[in-house]
Amino acid sequence: MMPLTMAKEGEPSVINKIGGKEETRRFLENLGFVTGGMVTVISEVGGSLIVNVKDARVAIGKDMANKILVS
Repeated sequence: MMPLTMAKEGEPSVINKIGGKEETRRFLENLGFVTGGMVTVISEVGGSLIVNVKDARVAIGKDMANKILVS
């Protein structure tokens, strides 16, 4: 497992675990980041990651992305 920030661009990854406080986890779940789901890093722009999750493009900060563990 590794944080989402270490995932290669364009390669789909499976979400293994979402860390952080309860409110952070709920916020990420509402965006579509759920354990067992797929996420693909599209690009990195000014300290944020642009990712594809559940057929939607989402921008999240690196601090949030570090809480999402993928493999």
